[in-house]
Amino acid sequence: MTIFKEKLHEDYLTTAEAKELLAEIEQDRALDETREMPYNLSRAIEHVNRFAALDAEESHELVDELLELEKVDEPTAFKIADLLPKDRDELRAIYAQQRFALSGDELDEILNVVAKYE
Repeated sequence: MTIFKEKLHEDYLTTAEAKELLAEIEQDRALDETREMPYNLSRAIEHVNRFAALDAEESHELVDELLELEKVDEPTAFKIADLLPKDRDELRAIYAQQRFALSGDELDEILNVVAKYE
C-alpha cells in the first residue's frame, strides 16, 4: 500500500529565514529536557548556521529587490539571495539550467543589486 501526500502550499525561504525558524525550534526543544534533538534537525541547524550570510530581513529585502528585475523569477531570486554570487561566472552557474542566457548587462544589473547586501 502506498500513501501519497498532497502538496497544499509551498513557500520559498532563504537560508537566513530558515535559520531564524530553526533557531525558534531549537530554543523550544532546549526548554523541554525530555525531547531529544533528531539528527536531521541538528544537521539542518548546523547547515543554516554555517551558510546564512545575511539576516532574515536583509535576505528578504534582497529577494524583493531581485524580483523587480525582468530576468529574475522567484526560485532564482531565493537562490541568488542564498549564494550571493560575486561575479558573472557564479551568477551564470545559477542560471545554467534556464532556457535562456543573460547578457553581460543583465548579469551586471543583478550583481549590482547583490553587492548592496554584502
